[in-house]
Amino acid sequence: MTPAARQEVLGLYRRIFRIAKKWQSASGQMEDTIKEKQYIINEAKTLFQKNKDLTDPELIKQCIEECKARVEIGLHYHIPYPRPIHLPPLGLAPQRGRAFRNQEKLRKLSKPAYLRSYDEVS
Repeated sequence: MTPAARQEVLGLYRRIFRIAKKWQSASGQMEDTIKEKQYIINEAKTLFQKNKDLTDPELIKQCIEECKARVEIGLHYHIPYPRPIHLPPLGLAPQRGRAFRNQEKLRKLSKPAYLRSYDEVS
């Protein structure tokens, strides 16, 4: 990892913890606020720990972009959880064959940047 990328990653890590420290839930209830703060902290620790050994600059750049997108979406919508997305259903193609592979490829391409690592963790 280049020194510039390392500094950017550490800055994002600190920013996430600062956001978690000041986080207020949209409902205004203390229990919800505590749960959401804990979710932010756990999610950050899990994803940063999972990706700490990455060496490929392109993968590092993708992870940084995902992190920035998730932070901005969380701040904009005031929810720490990933926004749900609507992917094309798999019910039309048989579970093997060319049509199934094409649908799988479309599902991967239609997944937004802020959810790239979400299925792997949860």
